[in-house]
Amino acid sequence: MIEFKNIHKKFGKLVVLDGLNLSIKKGGIFAILGPNGSGKTTLIKSLLGMVIPNKGDILFQDKSVLKKWDYRNQLNYLPQIANFPPNLSVIELIKMVKNLRPKESNEQDLITLFGLEPFLQKKLGTLSGGTKQKVNLVLTFMFDSELIILDEPTTGLDPIALIHLKELIKKEKEKGKTILITTHIMSFVDEMADEIVFLLDGKIYFKGSIDALKKQTNNDNLEHAIANLISKQYA
Repeated sequence: MIEFKNIHKKFGKLVVLDGLNLSIKKGGIFAILGPNGSGKTTLIKSLLGMVIPNKGDILFQDKSVLKKWDYRNQLNYLPQIANFPPNLSVIELIKMVKNLRPKESNEQDLITLFGLEPFLQKKLGTLSGGTKQKVNLVLTFMFDSELIILDEPTTGLDPIALIHLKELIKKEKEKGKTILITTHIMSFVDEMADEIVFLLDGKIYFKGSIDALKKQTNNDNLEHAIANLISKQYA
């Protein structure tokens, strides 16, 4: 479904992606992992068209998407930080996003799921971080798309909202959707991901199942397995 071919990206003299090749098949939950500065965000932004690689190509559903935009109607994106206009109310923001995107939406089910009814008329600038994240999730999941990209989706969520998020992701997977997740919460990855892709210094050092990584590093704890992978590369 997604293919990165020989992707190179520099910012000045800093090499962020260094000849990266990656294929992600349709259907399933894929965690993109790596320490800060490993290239995760640049990789995701390249797929979104927010960063243009210096070299290489990106294919989505077998078609090159570099410097194109129409393919983005087939994906949903949850940014790590929800920078909403503070003077808009929650319902005004939802209506604005619906008007910008020519697709059917199911926002009401999601509003109910995350308990946002009492906040619909409140200004976004007055909301807590956790409530903003729930709004962020509504905006992400209210459209039906083949690819869902979630950047640190658990940020600020209370335990009940986190349970709902996990259920929502699993339902999308059951529909055959492809879900890419970046997160530092290894317990979330261990529970949810079918495969992980581990980046370091702009290159892929591991791609496969969590069980395969644990076996490779001889460690049953995912956090320790990841730490082992990093320490070996820098040894």
